[in-house]
Amino acid sequence: MYGVVTRNAEEVQWPEFDRGFYEVKDVTGRSAEPIADGVNMVSCFGDNAAADADPSLVPVDDMGRPATRDRRYFDWAYICPSREDYREGLFEIIDDCVEANEDVRLDDVGFPRPEYCRCGVCEQAFAESEYEDRNEWRASVITEFVAEAADRIPGRVYLTLYPDPYPGHLYERAGLDLAALEDYVDEFVVPLYDMAYETTYWLETIAKGFESELETPFSIELYAVNVEVENLIRALEVAEHYGESVLFGYEASNARAALRRRRADERDGVSHGEPK
Repeated sequence: MYGVVTRNAEEVQWPEFDRGFYEVKDVTGRSAEPIADGVNMVSCFGDNAAADADPSLVPVDDMGRPATRDRRYFDWAYICPSREDYREGLFEIIDDCVEANEDVRLDDVGFPRPEYCRCGVCEQAFAESEYEDRNEWRASVITEFVAEAADRIPGRVYLTLYPDPYPGHLYERAGLDLAALEDYVDEFVVPLYDMAYETTYWLETIAKGFESELETPFSIELYAVNVEVENLIRALEVAEHYGESVLFGYEASNARAALRRRRADERDGVSHGEPK
């Protein structure tokens, strides 16, 4: 199956795509009305607007350095996953999504890096918890959030994963306990983004790593913006060997061109036996 990830609602209906994911809330904080004919996506703990409006929501490390987009390593501002009031706002968005379509994709779930978060809320919650190990506590925070979200989603639950399949890395980096999360997730999505896809050996390596790490099905999301069609086709041919489906991010026209070219090439190559 092939799908599109988009901010343009009409593109989820294009016949070249078997499934469509529509971004209802993205990392900028921009929001849109959920749609009925696509899987609505919610950026959970990536939110520039919320961070700008209330900097106290932003995770900090043990030196008080915030996880914001003006710091090294961060492409957007994060919100601390321990903040109950912010989480309640996310649940309201998820409820709105479910009213339009019972399937929902949870995006940007987790802590920003291993050293986060050391805010006062997290320090108190960890101290009062049953856990002695901080990593175990962080994982419990994320698993609890996903479980609560999944309980509100009557359809399929999709969860985006940071593209690092090395055993233990997602647990240490983001607080994602994959074994625990698989109880609540129907399908993971792994974005493997590149600006050109001039080579694809790395794509296969990462995809194979997730195949070994997960029991739950996963799809691979490719970046389609300004990528040469031939290169996008090569990436597609690698990704489809591993993913439940291949999704194309944020340039539906280019993705459609790649799929049409691929299908045309397949038709040209069909043999019906030796000519009489």
